Amino acid sequence: MTKWKLALGAAAIVAIGAALFISTRGGSNNAAAAPPAFAMPVPVATVVKKTLPIYLDYSARTESIRNVGLQAKISGYVSEQPVADGADVEKGALLYKIDARDYQAALDGAKAQLQRDSAALEYANALAQRGTELSKTGALAKDMIEQRVSAAKQAEATLAADGAAVRQAENNLAYTEIRAPFAGRFGRNKAAVGTLITANSAALNTIVQLDPIYVTFAPSESDLAEIQKSRAGGKLEAEVLLPGETVARHRGSLTFIDNAIDSNTGTITARATIDNKDFSLLPGQYVRIKLRVKDQPDALMVPQVAVGSGQMGKYLYVVGEGNKVERRPVTLGPVEAEQVTILTGIGVNDKVITGNLQKIGPGALVQPLPQPAHQANAAP
Repeated sequence: MTKWKLALGAAAIVAIGAALFISTRGGSNNAAAAPPAFAMPVPVATVVKKTLPIYLDYSARTESIRNVGLQAKISGYVSEQPVADGADVEKGALLYKIDARDYQAALDGAKAQLQRDSAALEYANALAQRGTELSKTGALAKDMIEQRVSAAKQAEATLAADGAAVRQAENNLAYTEIRAPFAGRFGRNKAAVGTLITANSAALNTIVQLDPIYVTFAPSESDLAEIQKSRAGGKLEAEVLLPGETVARHRGSLTFIDNAIDSNTGTITARATIDNKDFSLLPGQYVRIKLRVKDQPDALMVPQVAVGSGQMGKYLYVVGEGNKVERRPVTLGPVEAEQVTILTGIGVNDKVITGNLQKIGPGALVQPLPQPAHQANAAP
């Protein structure tokens, strides 16, 4: 019995040893066949180096350069409105006609009076001339000669007054047509055809100049020095954006800065004159205005999507040595379209990771993807 137990124990020891040997051999083979570490594919972008325009950005409101109420200088009935309400008109366009019959009659009467007094002047001059000739022979008394000369001069004065009356009548006739004093947009009518209006009464309508147009804003006292410095170097360009716009369609220049700062707000009133060929800007609109105060050379720019935020501030992931991720704290500058300026933290030769940012971290192994053709063309 004892021999039997010893034999079983020896067999068990041999089996355990064999199992350990086989296990050790198998583990060695598995370690040799282990796959390489996984590298996360990530899109990358090169750092773009360019000259960047620097803008000051303000909320602003549009104002018309000229907004005129159209009033009649004479009384009469409105006989015609050739232009529809809200129409865009050129300078000199006929806007209203007032019944001209009375004023035409007055002009005809003034001209007739002028002709009558012109004939009277000719007769008075003839009498004066005859009197002068008779005075040489003593056939006419000196007093009579003086009367004739005086009558001729009075006739001249009467003719001059008649000429003034004709011109006044012509003016009154011309006032029966109300024309656009400048190119602009016609407003809403306040005197329908057939309305009796009086001289210098309420305005019949308004006309507003739309091109160019003013954009008024209020820069702060701290921005004023930068604006004046830029303006001293020449025309200060301005861009205007309507709500919802990201690219400016309207441009002009700064044309006015007020002469005093508002002590209550610490701002000063300024105004730009903006081209408005398409009349898309209307007086009273809220817009944004950007003043190009200077250019920043050699600005380093990356896509905004590459910027991450953490407890320590903004950062970028860049591809480091051995395709391992490096985290770079950065300081951001002005934004232009989809790119942002990086003031500190990266160099022009860095490759910035722009995607899969949630799946990587510092030290992670990555596989940079080829740069898209359009992005490569944008790089310097």
